[in-house]
Amino acid sequence: LWNGMHALSPFKNLNGRSVSSSPSHSNVSRRSYAANKYPKPVVVHKNGVDLMNDPLYNKGVAFTEVERDRFGLRGLLPPCHNTIEEQVARVSERYLGDAQSDIAKFTNLSALQDRNESLFYKLIIDNIKKLAPIIYTPTVGLAAQKFGYLFRRPRGMYFSSSDKGEMATMVYNWPEEEVDVIVVTDGSRILGLGDLGSNGMAIPIGKLSLYVAAGGIHPSKTLPVMLDVGTNNAALLEDPFYLGRKHKRVTGAAYHELVDEFMAAVRNRWPNVLVQFEDFSNENAYPLLHKYRKQQLCFNDDIQGTGAVALGGLYSALRVRGLNAADLKNQKIVCLGAGSAGLGVTISILRGMMTHGMSEEDATKNFWLVDANGLLTKGRSNINPAQTLMARDEKELEGMKLADVVRKVKPTVLLGLSGIGGLFTEEIVREMSKHVDRPIVFPLSNPTDRAECSATQAFQWTDGKAIFASGSPFQDVELNGKKCSVSQGNNMFIFPGVGLGAVISGSKRIPLEMFARAAEVLSDCVTSDDIAQGRVYPDLNNIREVSLKIAMECCRIAVRRNLATKYVPADAKELEKFIRDRMYAPEYDPYVVHEHGH
Repeated sequence: LWNGMHALSPFKNLNGRSVSSSPSHSNVSRRSYAANKYPKPVVVHKNGVDLMNDPLYNKGVAFTEVERDRFGLRGLLPPCHNTIEEQVARVSERYLGDAQSDIAKFTNLSALQDRNESLFYKLIIDNIKKLAPIIYTPTVGLAAQKFGYLFRRPRGMYFSSSDKGEMATMVYNWPEEEVDVIVVTDGSRILGLGDLGSNGMAIPIGKLSLYVAAGGIHPSKTLPVMLDVGTNNAALLEDPFYLGRKHKRVTGAAYHELVDEFMAAVRNRWPNVLVQFEDFSNENAYPLLHKYRKQQLCFNDDIQGTGAVALGGLYSALRVRGLNAADLKNQKIVCLGAGSAGLGVTISILRGMMTHGMSEEDATKNFWLVDANGLLTKGRSNINPAQTLMARDEKELEGMKLADVVRKVKPTVLLGLSGIGGLFTEEIVREMSKHVDRPIVFPLSNPTDRAECSATQAFQWTDGKAIFASGSPFQDVELNGKKCSVSQGNNMFIFPGVGLGAVISGSKRIPLEMFARAAEVLSDCVTSDDIAQGRVYPDLNNIREVSLKIAMECCRIAVRRNLATKYVPADAKELEKFIRDRMYAPEYDPYVVHEHGH
């Protein structure tokens, strides 16, 4: 999906000044009024081949006869005319069939996005359940590893260590005057794959595709960013196809100065832009979030998004067990992984317990975090502040192995955020199932081969009793003639809705309450039928409705906490329509010619 940055060359106005080649969309996205009987035309500043080569405005054979004359396209296209629905039908077999590998589908979808974004997003939205695993996890992990080999055209912006002192000006090289959402990574901890350097650019591109498809953010208002500060991956430093800076990672004060310069640059050009931190290493993820979350609109999806989606899944899992949200405070939770994701999840659940009357001191007693060095206690050296909060007081238990922890604690919930596949062994899962009738097993590491156990293993080792959700998709399992349902705890259930609500309301920052409430809304979206089948997340085909409901709650929170800078209707029905009307829908608008002087 990196293959083809918006090919928008600035044109010159009568005064010779460079002007963005895209129209101003103000507060209403192009074709956000899709249900309008008379859609507003879009002023276009290009014609001929230049227009056809612009993925934001290209319609292919869907250009009408009038538009072909108006924009000098006659003879440059086959004479037939298709609707966007007919175009989707034409390309569907190519992208939805089983003849190609997932990485081939990914590459072909990238090519489609490069030439026609409206058609790309129409195809994705109409087939979100099938294609989300292609444009994001798990396929995006393999695409990131092969980034240099698959690269054809740039998409987004790259800020590197060689750009120090230039970021404030180079940010104006981006052709769009309005940007609502930036997803930025430094490539230091890509999914469960580790340091992939600038190859990590595949992640912001994929995330922003989900912002558009699932959250309704207009594609022209998204910007993927790679902050290239080098890599410590020796294989990449020797790779002739590697596209990033070939030096060891910049660290310490020099690293934080580069991040600070980048944040100031984007804040200066787009004061209200939402910055999502993505796949930063453990030692930087929390400090960066702590530093910037009260300075400008930002959040860390690995910490806050993963935490909210896991908490929402737990609320639903309690419903499967015949309990309610207040029973969260009675759960014993063992989490394998004490990095940014593991801490983000457990701290989010801890806050959920506190909303149901527990003190922080009492809530922390319900958690046991295990990492590569064993059980995390306050007796460990080199422990960071976030880990200190979740570390056990029993220093004599420091380093206890996972199997022994499960045997001692008898947990009701087992979470996997280690990034290492297969660590939930048969011994561990069977031991857990001895002490709880419906064990909640969430191996949340990505991609699929990094999951701590598979769905089949979890159900076989618990005799079909597990309540199972994973970070990457698994198929439902049939065991002894019974269907065992699988859920995917994908962050796309959270971040598009939170981002949409922040953008719509013009929120000055994103308080923790937004993610806590998003988790509750996510669980509320799981139907009674889904709960009866053991599912803990909504049907992915309903993702835009989930995002809408989360956005509504985030808007209300922004207003209540005096963070909103834009008008937000108070009435629930008006607010729903207000947001829905502003969600991008991929249809073809009528185009009119830009004329100088008008």
